[in-house]
Amino acid sequence: QVQAVESGGGLVQPGGSLRLSCAASGNSFSINAMGWYRQAPGKQRDLVARITSGSTINYSDFVKGRFTISRDGAKNTVYLQMNTLKPEDTAVYYCNVERRVSGGIVHHWGQGTQVTVSS
Repeated sequence: QVQAVESGGGLVQPGGSLRLSCAASGNSFSINAMGWYRQAPGKQRDLVARITSGSTINYSDFVKGRFTISRDGAKNTVYLQMNTLKPEDTAVYYCNVERRVSGGIVHHWGQGTQVTVSS
């Protein structure tokens, strides 16, 4: 099993910045990728950004140019730097860890951290 623990959410004004962190522990030697998803009330959970163990990065269109994902492989930690935040970025942000197993990939989720963008 893998445990993912997020930190860094909070309340910020429009145009502000926040940095999220997610540390993976446990059976983390077979991590394929780590990433961030978000879910606003009444909406589905959407990919925000993802980074593979080989450092390939994917961003959703709605955060390109504003958010930056990075990772510290030695610490099994992924970061999400969020700049120029907008009210529509308000959501619960979830860390996702993809672990390789025989036959495929298993997803592990953090508990979520609330990000609220409001004046």
